[in-house]
Amino acid sequence: MRVPVSWLRDFLPDAPPVDELVRVLPTLGLAVEEVVQVGDPLDGVVVARVLDIAAIDGADKIRLVQVDAGGGAEDPVSVVCGAWNFEVGDLVPLATVGTVLPGDFEISQRKLRGVVSNGMLCAADELGLGADHAGIMVLGQGEVDGLEPGRSFVEATGLGAEVVLDLEVNGNRPDCQSILGVARDLGAKLGLDLVRPEVRYPTSPAGSAGGATTVEVEAPEGCGRFLTRVLTGVSVGPSPLWLARRVELAGMRSISNVVDVSNYVMLELGQPNHAYDLATLPGRGLRVRWAHPGERLVTLDDVERTLSGADLLICDAEDTPVGLAGIMGGASSEISDATTEVVVELAWFDAMTIARTSKRLNLRSEASARFERGTDPEVLEAAAERVSTLLGAVGATTVADADVVVGAPPARTRVRLRTARVNALLGTDLGDDVVVGHLESIGFTATPADAPGAFDVDVPSWRPDAALEIDMVEEVARLHGYDRIPKTVPVSGHTGHLTAYQRARRRLRHVVAGTGVSEAWTTTFVSPADLDRVGLDRAMSLSVTNPLVADESQLRPSLLPGLLTAAAYNTSHRQSDVCLFEIGRTFRRPADSGARLPDEREELGVLLAGHDAVAATEVWQAIAEGLSLDPASIELVAGTVPGLHPTRSAQILLGGQPVGWVGEVDPAVVGAYALPGRVGWVTARLDLLLAERPAAQLRPISRFPSSDVDLAFEVADSVPAAAVERTLREGAALVVDVWLFDVYRGAPVAEGHRSLAFTVRFQAPDRTLTDDEVAEARSALVAAVSSTHGATLRS
Repeated sequence: MRVPVSWLRDFLPDAPPVDELVRVLPTLGLAVEEVVQVGDPLDGVVVARVLDIAAIDGADKIRLVQVDAGGGAEDPVSVVCGAWNFEVGDLVPLATVGTVLPGDFEISQRKLRGVVSNGMLCAADELGLGADHAGIMVLGQGEVDGLEPGRSFVEATGLGAEVVLDLEVNGNRPDCQSILGVARDLGAKLGLDLVRPEVRYPTSPAGSAGGATTVEVEAPEGCGRFLTRVLTGVSVGPSPLWLARRVELAGMRSISNVVDVSNYVMLELGQPNHAYDLATLPGRGLRVRWAHPGERLVTLDDVERTLSGADLLICDAEDTPVGLAGIMGGASSEISDATTEVVVELAWFDAMTIARTSKRLNLRSEASARFERGTDPEVLEAAAERVSTLLGAVGATTVADADVVVGAPPARTRVRLRTARVNALLGTDLGDDVVVGHLESIGFTATPADAPGAFDVDVPSWRPDAALEIDMVEEVARLHGYDRIPKTVPVSGHTGHLTAYQRARRRLRHVVAGTGVSEAWTTTFVSPADLDRVGLDRAMSLSVTNPLVADESQLRPSLLPGLLTAAAYNTSHRQSDVCLFEIGRTFRRPADSGARLPDEREELGVLLAGHDAVAATEVWQAIAEGLSLDPASIELVAGTVPGLHPTRSAQILLGGQPVGWVGEVDPAVVGAYALPGRVGWVTARLDLLLAERPAAQLRPISRFPSSDVDLAFEVADSVPAAAVERTLREGAALVVDVWLFDVYRGAPVAEGHRSLAFTVRFQAPDRTLTDDEVAEARSALVAAVSSTHGATLRS
């Protein structure tokens, strides 16, 4: 939108310089795309009155003109002029000697046909005010207010150099498609008073002949309000220079005073309007209705258009279309030089109706651009007053009591606004008074609500875009100033992240894979025969009513059958000694017979074909270390469970709670699956294994040397090696690590006993250990194991 700065200053007389306007407007969401300098200062050009016109001997194309340039008739200025379109008494622009006109054309004293010319009477193009060079620019005739001879032409006419701001107005700011809207925002931002144009115009007596008109609105859903005003005594002709120039600076073509005033009011107040020649309007009335499918209308651009039932029409009282509502008038009632009486139509149309018609017909106008974004339903009367004022200045008279208004403005939108919400979204700490002050400066009305810090905000009629609380927040941000809002990174909820349990499960998978075991997937369904081969009780499993495969009718109660089947398949294909693991769900009948859902668990199963219980224990130790489990909380207790070796298996206790098993698969089960050698096995419940625990405490690493001591104990087979290891770890303060490196049965070890050989590492955090300190710690460990487990130290 093109905004002449002088027009803007009509509303804001105290507006700052252009540079400041250019800085402030973008902060209000109105980007300045271009600053255009139009015209020249025209210093030295004054208003002059023609006093006398005389012929020059020997010249038939030029005349000697005597003008009053401020000195009166007693001190006229002689000018030689070749134009013939003015008369004595006319007011014209005079470029005095020394004036530099556009194009660096300097006026000097010249002698033509023996006559001295002391200046030049100017045409519009010579002043840079248009392309007209048909004759001298005639400013008026006789006495005209403001056009006193000798007065600066620029001051008298306002037609000097002008700055035009080309603004980018987004679709969500329909109010700023007018000079008033831009001025309103600027005034609020800069704290300036908004000055409204003066309304003053002549009216005819009430009930004057010819003033009656009728209005019918048959499509209220498309036209919510409709107003007509009648003016008589209209004399169609050129517009006043200042008005024509402003219309053209704003990007529209000057046509005639009536049309220009219509466009001027639209540009100034944002309300499109249309003037019809009342003498050519059958029935002296207007009707608003939907078009009949296939109906035709010739618009002002002389194009015949075929309409549909979704198009809104303005018709005369005899139902003949005279205009396409909100877009363009028809040619039949166009204003002409013979027009003396006009009816001005102002309306509030449904935005989507206008937008659909404009798009379908590929017909876009300045009016449609405003209607399809939403106009102010309450501005119709003010726009009509402005039309009367501007046409009244050129002789038109408004017919009193002839206005017809159909429809009432809709209720204003009310929005609940919370100061806390404003501050939360903007990252500010604004008080209630600041928030309310910003909104009220641009016409919003805030009333305290029933909750602290909340307000019911009535949205002004010119802001159809503001309908939600977030819209109110945006208004506060604009007026407070984005540059005054601190930069913060908003905190948003994390979506799509892994839970602590999922992260721990992923870590477990990486740890097991890191031991050289391959991950496998086995079916959830097993056959009753598989349960029998592993030694699992069928009564604990769940049967499937409609199994995919008839033989696989049971939900697996353990991961062992599936992994044994996978190992057997690999062995049958000469891939023996495979090591597989799986993380999957198992299903058991619930312990509570009244429970409606099965006992469903997520478990880990690790199968080590060709490996024994020692290898399985090493995998478990890697898992415990990888999950940062506290070694002191881990205990392996010898026990029996279906499917595992009766004497080479142990239950895993974590903090005294059973979480799984480690050991070897029962040789009978191994044989049933035709697997060669031993098979190690580790299983654990993930919900117990991965339960959140206090983070492991990190200890500093000693910089001093360590000492290793090997200790071999003869203990009964019933004593778990893990119990002996735990006693060694806790038996002396200098012990930093313990590991089992040998298990032996046979002579000279007694029957029912075995030899367990451990390496114990001693280390101090602050010194190098002496031989006596190591010996003393060694003796303490031997005594502790002997007394606790009845063990004997082997030599």
